Amino acid sequence: MKAKTDTLQNYTRLAPVIPVVTIDDARMSIDLAQVLVQAGLRVVEITLRTPGAMDAIAAIAKAVPEAVVAAGTVLHESQIGEVVDAGAKFIVTPGTPGKLAERLREAPIPVMPGCATVSEAMTLAGMGFEILKFFPAAASGGAAWLKSVQGPLPKLSFCPTGGIDLSSAPSYLSLPNVPCVGGTWITPADALKKGEFGRIGQLASEAAALRRQT
Repeated sequence: MKAKTDTLQNYTRLAPVIPVVTIDDARMSIDLAQVLVQAGLRVVEITLRTPGAMDAIAAIAKAVPEAVVAAGTVLHESQIGEVVDAGAKFIVTPGTPGKLAERLREAPIPVMPGCATVSEAMTLAGMGFEILKFFPAAASGGAAWLKSVQGPLPKLSFCPTGGIDLSSAPSYLSLPNVPCVGGTWITPADALKKGEFGRIGQLASEAAALRRQT
């Protein structure tokens, strides 16, 4: 478990923002990943919310080796093996029921399990998870919540996701228990649909520069 935690910790330090991408057309995934990496965002989370998500993960893993592709919105135990086979480097969940958490602990790749409360964070910490997704961040207390739990839960770090944008991200990134944030604003649905990679690249560059501002 420690080796997987160390690996995940390294991933969360690669960039201040992890783009959270819901992609319909897997054929766009390679160009998208290349644009994000070139802008300085090496980690990209592909959510399992569309039929093409698994193909997108596989395409990025094969064609853009410098990218660290994560499988997001993992909800079922059966998906663990599928995303591993597709080439995902780590797994992200929005929430983590007990049975799923048990299986995730046995996964061959690192896992960033989701939580929204102190009790959930403590339960996951007791299972050996030290880097958690805080979701939905803005609706669950935002940066104030994360600042409050730093004292009682000093060994945990969080990647807050949900309701975060370029203007609010610095308030999270300034906290010692937040190595990175997750955001959908970098890859807007309309930009992906139209293949506007120049626009996405600009948004990614702005996000990559965030850490230098905090």
